Amino acid sequence: RLLMAQHPLPVVVCSALTESGAQVTLEAMDLGAVDIILKPSLATKQFLEDSRVRLCDTVKAAAASVLTRMPGRQHVPAPKLTADVVLGKRSRTQAYATTDKVVAVGASTGGTEAIRTLLEGFPHDAPGVVVVQHMPEQFTSAFARRLDTLCRMTVREARDGDFVTQGVALIAPGNHHLLIERSGARYRARVQDGPLVSRHRPSVDVLFRSAARFVGPNAVGVLMTGMGDDGAAGLLEMREAGAHTLAQDEATSVVFGMPREAIERGAAVEVLPLDELSAAVLRATRGTQRQVG
Repeated sequence: RLLMAQHPLPVVVCSALTESGAQVTLEAMDLGAVDIILKPSLATKQFLEDSRVRLCDTVKAAAASVLTRMPGRQHVPAPKLTADVVLGKRSRTQAYATTDKVVAVGASTGGTEAIRTLLEGFPHDAPGVVVVQHMPEQFTSAFARRLDTLCRMTVREARDGDFVTQGVALIAPGNHHLLIERSGARYRARVQDGPLVSRHRPSVDVLFRSAARFVGPNAVGVLMTGMGDDGAAGLLEMREAGAHTLAQDEATSVVFGMPREAIERGAAVEVLPLDELSAAVLRATRGTQRQVG
């Protein structure tokens, strides 16, 4: 609080994986901290390798939030996997008999407040929303509970098998991928393990590819502030499947990495400031979206 008031600079919170740690961390992010990393612990080699990747990416994201570079030793990064490892390249499902709409949202650095702003703009009976925010496990449940107290929609952490329903926003649990699948004429959330995709778990690309495959033109995709390119490929797949796609603009993004990548690939139908995204999503779900490029 004092730092942001007297000498603002990027802050990364390093927290323990506890309920109290999650609450304090979310309070710190309310005050201006840009991201979270977990305190390291002795575990498997893969866990430690994943933690190293996340630490490096988080520090780079914090640096990018003020347009500076962080010097450091060069290293060979682990291969960056795509959504192919979770959802193969099989062509998308064509059975779109339902008229139910689904809003798929992805964000990373700066996304906790951006997602809050987006969801606060939705009415209590808005179409079902599924959200991937890059955040460690335990923190996502606290994040969902916080949003539930602020938003007119019901907000909670997704559970495997949950139906995507009107008036409910599902937050991907940390350290698990979140997908959407068809179940008859309805949509169901799938929560599953898997490798890091685009260096993240949960990955926006995994969510967006599943929306392209199983929801198609009944989906609306929103890619918001964040470092890197997670979600850019998936948003393009959604657009190609007939979904309406939106990206947050540079002026209102804490880090204009993920949206920029999507825009450069032609994935976004609309590029809008944060405070206009909610209204644009609602227009799209009602079939009154702007005809843009």
